[in-house]
Amino acid sequence: MRAWGGMERVKRRFAYAVVLPVLLYMLFWTLIPYVWVIVLSLFEYSPRRAGAVFPGLGGNNPFVGLGNFAEMLSLGAAASKRLSEFRIALKNTILFSALVVPLNLAITLPAAVLVERVRQRQLNSFFRTALFVPVITSSVGVGIMWKYIFNPQWGILNGALSWLLGGRFFTSWLGDSSLFVLGVPVPLLAVLVAYLWTDAGYNFVIFFTALQGIPQSLKEAADLDGASPLQRFFRVTVPLLMPQIQLTAILTLISAFQVFDVIQVMTQGGPNKLTRVLVLDIYENAFRFESMGWASAASIILFALVLAISLAQKRLLRTNWEYG
Repeated sequence: MRAWGGMERVKRRFAYAVVLPVLLYMLFWTLIPYVWVIVLSLFEYSPRRAGAVFPGLGGNNPFVGLGNFAEMLSLGAAASKRLSEFRIALKNTILFSALVVPLNLAITLPAAVLVERVRQRQLNSFFRTALFVPVITSSVGVGIMWKYIFNPQWGILNGALSWLLGGRFFTSWLGDSSLFVLGVPVPLLAVLVAYLWTDAGYNFVIFFTALQGIPQSLKEAADLDGASPLQRFFRVTVPLLMPQIQLTAILTLISAFQVFDVIQVMTQGGPNKLTRVLVLDIYENAFRFESMGWASAASIILFALVLAISLAQKRLLRTNWEYG
C-alpha cells in the first residue's frame, strides 16, 4: 500500500510539474493582459504621464469610468478627431468583413470540390499545395508583393492591362480615393484581394478534408437519381458540409475583423482613411498617440462585436444532424 501511495504522489507531482508552466504562461500572457486592458479602458491613460498610484493610474491619468465607451457609442453629430477616426475604422472593418466572408466561402468551397474530383495523385497534390502555400507565407511579404502588383508605374497589373488594351494604362489602385466599385472604395478592394489570396487556403483545407469524409454511397445515390453536378453540389454537398461552413464562416469573420499587417504594409490606412480598420486604429492610438485608455476600450468593443456576430452566425448556420 505504501508503494502504491508513493506512486500516486509521484504521478500527481509529475502532473503538477507539467501543467504548472502552462498555467503560468496563460496567467502572465493571457489572463493578466486581459484584466489590464479592462482596467486601462476605465482611465484616460498615457504611459508618458505620471499617475498617483502604481502602476501609473490616477493623477494625470484620471479615472473616467465608462466615459471612453460612452463616447464611442455616442450618436451625436459633434465628434472629436479620435471618435471620427474610430467610426471610420468601424465602418471599414464591417464592410471589409462583410465582403471577405462570402467571397472566401464562394472561392474555397467550389475549389475544394473541383480539386477533390481530380483523381491523378500528383496533380491533386500540386493543386492542394499551390492553394495552401499562401497561408504559410509571411503576411508582410504578401503585402509587399501585392503592393508591387498594384503599383501604378511599374506594377504587374497595370502592365498587363496596358498590353491587353494596347495603350498606357495608369491607375493608382491603392492611392486613388475617387475610385469606387458598387460603392466600395477600390483601395479597400485591392487590399481585400491580397487578403483573400493569403487567407483562402486555410478554409480550402477544411473543406477538402470534409469532402473526403462524405460517404461514397451518398454521391453514388445522387448520380443514380440523375442529379447534375450543380444539383449534387447544392443538394448533397452543401447540406452535408454545413458544420464546416459554420466553422469556416466564424473563423474567417474573426480573422477579417483582426486584419492589420496586410493593410499596414500596403496602405497604412489610406488614402483618406478608406482602408483604416479597427486594429490599425487601436494600434495607432496605443503606440503612436499613446492614448492607451482609448485603445483598450476600442479593443473591448472589437471583442464584443466579434463575439456577438460569431454567436449570431452559429445560431443561423447551426444544424441538428450530421452524416457518419
